[in-house]
Amino acid sequence: MMPESSQKGELRLYRALNFPLQWTLEKVLIKKPLVDSFIINHAGIYWLFGSDHSGFGTRKNGQLEIWYSSSPLGPWKPHKKNPIYNVDKSVGARNGGRPFVYDGNLYRVGQDCGETYGRRVRIFKVEVLTKDDYKEVEVPLGFEEPNKGRNAWNGARYHHLDVQHLSSGKWIAVMDGDRVPSGDPVHRFILGSASLAAVTVVAVVLGVLLGAVKCIIPLSWCAHYSGKRNNALLGRERSNLFSSKVRRFCSRLNRVPLSVRGKIKPNTWAGKLVLAVTIVVGVALTCIGVKYFYGGNDAEEAYPLNGHYSQFTLLTMTYDARLWNLKMYVKHYSRCSSVKEIVVVWNKGRPPRSSDLDSAVPVRIRVEDQNSLNNRFKRDPMLKTRAVLELDDDIMMTCDDIERGFNVWRQHPDRIVGFYPRLISGSPLKYRGEKYARHHKGYNMILTGAAFMDHTVAFERYWSKEAKAGRELVDRYFNCEDVLLNYLYANASSSQTVEYVRPAWAIDTSKFSGVAISRNTNVHYKIRSNCLLKFSEIYGSIAGRKWEFDGRKDGWDL
Repeated sequence: MMPESSQKGELRLYRALNFPLQWTLEKVLIKKPLVDSFIINHAGIYWLFGSDHSGFGTRKNGQLEIWYSSSPLGPWKPHKKNPIYNVDKSVGARNGGRPFVYDGNLYRVGQDCGETYGRRVRIFKVEVLTKDDYKEVEVPLGFEEPNKGRNAWNGARYHHLDVQHLSSGKWIAVMDGDRVPSGDPVHRFILGSASLAAVTVVAVVLGVLLGAVKCIIPLSWCAHYSGKRNNALLGRERSNLFSSKVRRFCSRLNRVPLSVRGKIKPNTWAGKLVLAVTIVVGVALTCIGVKYFYGGNDAEEAYPLNGHYSQFTLLTMTYDARLWNLKMYVKHYSRCSSVKEIVVVWNKGRPPRSSDLDSAVPVRIRVEDQNSLNNRFKRDPMLKTRAVLELDDDIMMTCDDIERGFNVWRQHPDRIVGFYPRLISGSPLKYRGEKYARHHKGYNMILTGAAFMDHTVAFERYWSKEAKAGRELVDRYFNCEDVLLNYLYANASSSQTVEYVRPAWAIDTSKFSGVAISRNTNVHYKIRSNCLLKFSEIYGSIAGRKWEFDGRKDGWDL
């Protein structure tokens, strides 16, 4: 075994005493701080490839050296052309995994470190490998790049590839991936600090424009100060005239605001415009600084949790008048990290073709015969994931929030986990908005217009015999399908069945397109209040339940 030992300044070879748990140092092969080294036997000679990581600049990740020997234990002799590479970091000099042989040809895996450490993998076919010469040419990787941008599993970088030839004759490969570029914490700190420093400058400029910033020194420093002086103060004034110099400096500095305000008068429309722009710039810089300091992205974490539920299906229900919403919806959400497929439940009108939608994942349009809200939870044997995110086509939120909600659902897959809480209480029962739930510091329902669920459980409950009466009410009112599912979950368990995750922000795009389903809020709420009474008669009330908001899952307002 030849582990990374560059910090020791040498390349070490270990021998197994009790494979794979116990090892002993066999030999120090080379006294150099080499990284990503490998040994191969090629044409009867042992070859060692590695990069000296002790250099700076280009040499840091753009250097490659070769040694050769008649034995893997050495002694190792340097190649005549060492260093083979010592140029640009993007050429793939640093090794990115073990080499492999295919059709009698040797291939080397290299790392392109041009944009960031390990930005991408490159493959090189070794055409000449002798003691005196080395030549390789790049060949296509044959790797289909994900099109989710920065949200792809390897959106920031992928820098190691291991290829193995199986006894069956097939090939298998393992590649790493990351959504965070190298040095991201330092990068965030520098940009955050720079943004907040710029905010300080903007605040000073604003103070100058408003006349609130002046250079003032304590009166006790002034030579003309009429108060009681002590011997130390008099001595300092006589010896170096410190206070006089400070006063002169402050006097000159205070002339600057006067001259600036003379040119930019805050009471004029031009002055007000300058002030407004300055304030907007300051707010924007503050937001940028906070983002870099406290931002982050839950998608930066590896998305499998405890080895389960790594992806979900996004399901939405719509019709022809809302096609504009759907196009924007698919383009945005298909780029989210954990979305495997988008299923569009088409309730009315002529459906679009999948090719009409700009999507990074497969889109399946399921055309329904009847325009019914019950179709939202229709059993679908073609679903490829256990997790389903029911998300209305007019709700837009960040992929970060979607991933955060998915992470919470993976911890509670038996619950409805969503972004819109409601508290059902009172006598008689009355449907109210989120403000009511927050005012009373609790919730017992999650709207399924934006909620994760296990479709194998949720859809079975919704289409059970016990839910038939509820489904008929949904068709009668053309409303309340999400209320019904909450009642079915609550009826199935005495423990908590819903979980709330607060998004950073959410936009209702139907307000822009004029095709909101529930245009009259009062009528909509009245219908839902009737549903609550009916469902409580059939399935029992949920008013006695109440779950408090969890600050760890509660987001923030922008």
